[in-house]
Amino acid sequence: MSLYDETIPTFTRMLTNLEAWLVEAKEMATAREFDPEQLLTSRLFVDQFTLRRNIQSTCDTAKLAGARLLEVEAPVHEDGESTLPELEARIADVKRFLSGLDRAAVDAASGRVMTPSFLQGMSIVTDDYVREFAIPNFFFHLTTSYAILRSCGVKLGKRAYLGTLSLKKAE
Repeated sequence: MSLYDETIPTFTRMLTNLEAWLVEAKEMATAREFDPEQLLTSRLFVDQFTLRRNIQSTCDTAKLAGARLLEVEAPVHEDGESTLPELEARIADVKRFLSGLDRAAVDAASGRVMTPSFLQGMSIVTDDYVREFAIPNFFFHLTTSYAILRSCGVKLGKRAYLGTLSLKKAE
């Protein structure tokens, strides 16, 4: 499987699912007559990130993976979002960025050695970065966002998590 196929379509699809979860969260809050913005400060445990920060981290992982593979600048987000619409705009911005990444260019990054600043002077091969950091980190923050929403009472099931599948009629 190519680097592009391992990352960009999956990030985009799961960010779309995250958008749908936030719609469900707003609908649940409205039905229960509380401000949906209260959900943003929810967390699973006191030493973990809030829903807001997990959504930001999910977005950051996706955009930075794409940018690092292509050695381009990622969109800048100041982490100042304080409302669901602002977070939804961030998700949409990351999806737009990902949609503009060239498949051949991403695939051409395979095997390149990179030195992202967060590795503090250490290097990693792009393929290892994708498999060992980008994908697991993306899903960690995405799944934590899902779990926070579920713990707040948002009715999400496995189908909402998985989203649309590429189903075809059996022959």
